[in-house]
Amino acid sequence: MARNITTATLIVILAVALYGAVYSQTPSNDQPWVGWQYLVGSWVGEGGGEKTGQGGGWFTFDFDLQKKILVRKAHSEYPAAGDKPAVVHDDLLIMYNEGPNKYRANYYDNEGHVINYAAEYSADTTDLIYTSDGVKGSARFRLTYHKVSADTVKILFEIAPPGKPDEFNVYLSGRAHRKPEK
Repeated sequence: MARNITTATLIVILAVALYGAVYSQTPSNDQPWVGWQYLVGSWVGEGGGEKTGQGGGWFTFDFDLQKKILVRKAHSEYPAAGDKPAVVHDDLLIMYNEGPNKYRANYYDNEGHVINYAAEYSADTTDLIYTSDGVKGSARFRLTYHKVSADTVKILFEIAPPGKPDEFNVYLSGRAHRKPEK
């Protein structure tokens, strides 16, 4: 019986140590935004896609509600070209932390789209990725910010067609530069 208690105690100690080692490598509840921190601020961007043409705009990432949420506001303009009318796009993305390394985001735009995303960052935090939930019969979306430098990000917006939820194709791509502080 003493041997069983010793084995059980050892298993508990190893489980606690392993949990501590894994948990210490992820953001704590006190600092859940460590992987997203570099995006906080104002950005100016340019880019486009086959359907939209080339355009430009801006976005901001700011904390709100005492750092409980991260809010992105974005504005893009694509001039009329050929038979395509000018387009003005505004959107709002509200991101929240559900626990260690578990993030969600809700997206809203002036076209009436509402998208629910799971959000994650790569181990080295250079790629910040929002992937929409899979809804049967609907397209899926993926938005990626790739950190080029402290003041430059590449942005990729991809769409997977209905019925092919993992076959993402580029819809828009661009670059953004941090807006200099005044």
